[in-house]
Amino acid sequence: MLPTIRSNEYLYPVPEFDVSTNDVMQFMDELKEFHELFSDCFQRSESREHFYNYMSGQLSDLEHKSIEPIAEAIENGNVRGMQRFISDAKWDDEKILSKYRNYVYDDLGSQDGTLIFDESGFVKKGDNSIAVGRQYCGTIGKVENCQVGVFAAYASEHGYSLVDKRLFIPEQWFDDTFEKKREKCNLPEEIVFKTKPQLAAEMLKNIYSENILPFRYVLADSVYGMSPDFIEAVEAIPELLYLVSIHQNMLCWLKRPMTIKRKYKWKGQVRTKTILANSNKKPVSVAEIAKNTHDYFWYRRTVSEGSKGPIVYEFTRRRVILSTEGLPEKEVWLLIRRSIDRKEFSYFISNASSNIHLAKLVWLSGLRWAIEQCFEETKSELGMDQYEVRKFQGWHHHVLTCMLAHFFLWHLKIRLGKKITFYYSVTAETSV
Repeated sequence: MLPTIRSNEYLYPVPEFDVSTNDVMQFMDELKEFHELFSDCFQRSESREHFYNYMSGQLSDLEHKSIEPIAEAIENGNVRGMQRFISDAKWDDEKILSKYRNYVYDDLGSQDGTLIFDESGFVKKGDNSIAVGRQYCGTIGKVENCQVGVFAAYASEHGYSLVDKRLFIPEQWFDDTFEKKREKCNLPEEIVFKTKPQLAAEMLKNIYSENILPFRYVLADSVYGMSPDFIEAVEAIPELLYLVSIHQNMLCWLKRPMTIKRKYKWKGQVRTKTILANSNKKPVSVAEIAKNTHDYFWYRRTVSEGSKGPIVYEFTRRRVILSTEGLPEKEVWLLIRRSIDRKEFSYFISNASSNIHLAKLVWLSGLRWAIEQCFEETKSELGMDQYEVRKFQGWHHHVLTCMLAHFFLWHLKIRLGKKITFYYSVTAETSV
């Protein structure tokens, strides 16, 4: 579980998601009350019943939490009925998400909230499920046959929770050769190929325009930090401060080089292009900057990172000018983190103002682990990676119920102000 980030690391600590047993005397009653909050998002009473039973199964002590074992554990459970509910029944998904984020705001909302973007992989054996393909799966750290979801998480001094999701659909799925698979998986015709950063940018815009969750900071992995689409989406909201990971080969200057305009002819027309005034002033990689920074400028600080607990790193920062196609672009902060043995380096850039304290950048560099904890907890405790659905809608509905179940546990913790229980046996009493 996520260790408490010490208060001297700036602003606020993110509390632990500490769960135990036997503290919630009326667990089922509370779950039913939570379930009722979304009753108007379903047209049929059967759907409302399946919604409750499915989430009950996710919160249970079942070893495997896919549709079949959940339905079989409930008295008069209907496997096919629950399968149809998850994959084919009509849900008002937008209304569920809007209501859900209002409840997240009530419990976790903070003017200094942080929105975090990352992806998570789901290994699959077959090739008939929506968006399955051989692609990098961060869960196992290699290329494998899998599905990949792009997620947004919200973190504050009150806790953390997933607040949005998108299924990444590989580009080949839009080829003519995949037409039959698209039909079988009920992929909506309006869905077009989007990169992972484009999906993240879409979520960012939606959450911001919805104006429910307040947030000041945006964090993301290098997949998104290296993407112009994502960075432009963040920078389009002036009040946001971002800290994103980048690759070690990103090029920049420590001082802005001079440029000049040069005229040239192309197909009889006179054109102008911008070039470096001094061709010897080439940009350097951030890895080279780290290598050439004297020990005097490295500060030893402690951060908290998920299940690893408190870790001591050394940090340095420099104002740099980013290089785009060999020309100077914007000025940003470059934050470099290295392990004490100097074998591992991580690199971040931020649009923070020039007078920001190093402590704040260090604090932000440790917050991204909140979304990793969301993945770990929803998979290990709620079965988010144990689904057997194949259709586009089925994936979204399964993941959405996992998000709601995870938040329900946070609500209990916040309401009770202490450790809580969430394990119980699925019995006949589970059914509505």
